Amino acid sequence: MRLEHANLVVKDIQPTLEFLLAASPNWRIRGEGEASWGSAQLSTHRRWVHIGDDNYYLTLNDGANGDIRDPKGIEPGVAHLGFVVDDLQAVIDRLADKGFEVDITGRTHPFRKAVYYNDPAGFQFEFLEYTSDNPTEKNMYGGESGELKYK
Repeated sequence: MRLEHANLVVKDIQPTLEFLLAASPNWRIRGEGEASWGSAQLSTHRRWVHIGDDNYYLTLNDGANGDIRDPKGIEPGVAHLGFVVDDLQAVIDRLADKGFEVDITGRTHPFRKAVYYNDPAGFQFEFLEYTSDNPTEKNMYGGESGELKYK
């Protein structure tokens, strides 16, 4: 079993789409369209976009109502989505070029580096770079030092 996609509902697709394409320039819009969403009593018409590669993607649906969960809060819901990258500094540089700032820098770990961003819709994304292919090292818990660094 593997996770193929996550489906996110946003007020406006474009800001999150631009964030994701800046972070991962090898991604593309795989498909897009329009559909009805919800129950008969709360049905709405939405635009949707699948963004990713041939194997994995995120669905973005527009037309959300209300506020997204605060990523620093304790409310139930998705805290963040994590993506493994080959070159974390390149992701940071690409996002900085588009005006996005790191929200949180992860604690120091001997075999991985991580940063967190909040996209314009309020979703939090973690980008991780592993510096070891050894599962025992890269999945080592308790090897962190220092504190999380907040923007």
